[in-house]
Amino acid sequence: MAGNSFGSIFKLTTFGESHGIAIGGVIDGCPAGIKVDLDAIQLEMNRRKPGQSKIVTQRKEPDAVNFLSGIFEGTTTGTPIGFIIENANQKSKDYTHIKDVFRPSHADYTYSEKYGQRDYRGGGRSSARETACRVVAGALAKQFLKTIEINAYTSAVGEIELNKSYNALNLANAETNDVRCPDSEVAAQMISKIKAIRKEGDTIGGVISCVIKNVPVGLGEPVFDRLHAQLGKAMLSINAVKGFQYGSGFSGTRIKGSQHNDSFNADGSTKTNLSGGIQGGISNGMDIYFDVAFKPVATIMKVQDTIDNEGNKVKMHGKGRHDPCVVPRAVPIVEAMAALVIADFLLLNRLSKV
Repeated sequence: MAGNSFGSIFKLTTFGESHGIAIGGVIDGCPAGIKVDLDAIQLEMNRRKPGQSKIVTQRKEPDAVNFLSGIFEGTTTGTPIGFIIENANQKSKDYTHIKDVFRPSHADYTYSEKYGQRDYRGGGRSSARETACRVVAGALAKQFLKTIEINAYTSAVGEIELNKSYNALNLANAETNDVRCPDSEVAAQMISKIKAIRKEGDTIGGVISCVIKNVPVGLGEPVFDRLHAQLGKAMLSINAVKGFQYGSGFSGTRIKGSQHNDSFNADGSTKTNLSGGIQGGISNGMDIYFDVAFKPVATIMKVQDTIDNEGNKVKMHGKGRHDPCVVPRAVPIVEAMAALVIADFLLLNRLSKV
């Protein structure tokens, strides 16, 4: 199966299924000499892991990372970094009812058609459990990035939106509540919404916003590897993502060029930042900010019409442990993928100058 790797120089390849023995990955191209903070990596894993609050799936996984290679005496060696994360709490029997049935809006049908078979246990390879591997690599990338700050947060759940720019928020407050919204009042509304949706046996989507600060000028490559193009690819590769916009995004289509242009200051910075820190596909030193749209989780605890693997019309009822809203647990995933993109471009930039 192709498509299991991400990155050009700082490269991650993942493996494993949701209900297999373990998931894991290999990080290649990580520079030697980076002091690895294992506690910081585990903290990132804890932010993503299931069972962390009452508004997420109750699957209990410690998500402890076991590094197999590439780190010696707490420091990266420059060789491939292999790691595994054991699956400790599978309940595969929860999925026997869909063995021969295609769940609406899941990858069941497309995987079956593409490969002629599928692992129906929790979605197998298409499960969002794979993203735990991305968080490991992203946590390591963050330690390489040092002074570059990456902060994501929940800015919308359904119709409940955080109508404040990131500059007006204390983003550190996002980690003070279960939904990871930096505004406590809006967070309380979001949490109540998710609980109500779960009680109905349904799910809901939302938006994660992300800000990257202290990015040097010059990251990004012409023409197809523009910085925003790679960020878009990274975000759109995350399970349940339906949209990506950066800078002014779609709102920029409603104003004139004279209003949209970012005028320069003498030092090269800009008076406004509707470009979102990227011009011509290359970072300009201003803050990079973007939004990622997540659809409602496809598994719902309601009866749905569907078909089986022979094309017969059948009814199915969702079972098992699932997130009523994937957004709170996806915040560290968004940060991780952003870190992988920035780390890769930093290394690529070393090849651009003599």
